[in-house]
Amino acid sequence: MATTKVVRIPPAPESSALSSKAENISYPRWFGGSASCVAVIVSHPFDLIKVRMQTVSNGTKQSTIITGMRILQGEGAKGFYHVTYGTSRIALYEEMKQSAKKSNQPLSTPILGIMAASSGFIGAIFGTPADIANVRMQNDASLPQQQRRNYRNVLDAWVQMKRTEGWRSFRQGLWPNCFRSGIMTASQLASYDSFKRLIHKLCDTDEERPLIHFAASLLASLVATSISSPMDVIRTQLMSSSNKTSVFEVVRNLMHVEGPRWVFRGWTPSFVRLGPQTIATLVLLEQHKKIYRMLNS
Repeated sequence: MATTKVVRIPPAPESSALSSKAENISYPRWFGGSASCVAVIVSHPFDLIKVRMQTVSNGTKQSTIITGMRILQGEGAKGFYHVTYGTSRIALYEEMKQSAKKSNQPLSTPILGIMAASSGFIGAIFGTPADIANVRMQNDASLPQQQRRNYRNVLDAWVQMKRTEGWRSFRQGLWPNCFRSGIMTASQLASYDSFKRLIHKLCDTDEERPLIHFAASLLASLVATSISSPMDVIRTQLMSSSNKTSVFEVVRNLMHVEGPRWVFRGWTPSFVRLGPQTIATLVLLEQHKKIYRMLNS
């Protein structure tokens, strides 16, 4: 008697279906700003230490721990927290990605890099005035008493900058800051998407797991810190000074005083700051998206 063999076709993996559905969802653009604002609470103390190390005079070598202890001793815990600005770079980047997906354009790593660099560059144009005030407020306590500006907050900083230096002070270090932000955003966001794609492939899964987000954001922070470090040092030097100077003059002075090692001045606190910030921002962003998908499923 002949037997009939029944062939069962396995259902498509649920994770693939969820991933495909997630690709077609248009998320609110404020998710990136919300995630960044929460992440800055974690990273800001290390950002303050980094600025102090990058603006120390005469190339004096100063460790992260010593810098942090001096801030605590001289200013108390509140010295770590100064007003900083939010950024629109993630929202712009997400908008560009969604537009590309809708037009069925392939999102290769170079394309992601161009999108991220453009969003970082544009975001820095609007954020530079607040960034200048932030850098000056962070660096103020490291200056001699007679040279301190004693800004009370960002608004007070802007008023004093306009009164004593004119409108040019609001664009001091603008282009280095824009290029630095473009480079950092490309090496941070584009590399995150590329690393996440690679980890998904290595793990043979499309499922969005927090551990994958953590690993990809950690790798992205290593890339971002190393690539953006030189521009970050130049930007900090330009913004912290009230004197009109050029990028060439800053680099020449740094090379004369320290040699090539200036390129990685403050790298450790930059990574300690950028690592938690990148991880917190991108993991929180992914959680924003996850909750949004659940609410709209």
